[in-house]
Amino acid sequence: MSNSAEEAIETFTRWAQAFNDRDADAMIAEMHFPHMRLAGTEFQSWVTSDDFKIPQDDMTKALIAEGWHTTITKSVTASQAGPEKVHLVIRQSRQRKDGSEYNGFDTLWIFTKIDGRWGVQFRSSFLANATQAYGASKPTF
Repeated sequence: MSNSAEEAIETFTRWAQAFNDRDADAMIAEMHFPHMRLAGTEFQSWVTSDDFKIPQDDMTKALIAEGWHTTITKSVTASQAGPEKVHLVIRQSRQRKDGSEYNGFDTLWIFTKIDGRWGVQFRSSFLANATQAYGASKPTF
């Protein structure tokens, strides 16, 4: 595995831990903005880190309301890697407190190295029927 892929996986691991900790600042530290997500067939964007951070308390409440306790990463594979961009194919499992999965999904994350720092800049998720895009806007292309 290339150093770029290893660094992107380490970045993702920190982001995933921050997500489970519901630590918006720590998630943002592992992201680049503008940040894009393709959910189903619709693009979502967070232009600034504040666009992402401000609604996180509401997202936490919604996650708890749907029964969420933690998200486990089942697998991470670097499908493509270069010195400034890495594609990670990831299998996630949203789980209840008892450890049962209520939503498993595949996702593609694209990490970029900007100004010497790796961060996720684009996600394409098959997550459905769950809390997902708080604070996102629909980009105008």
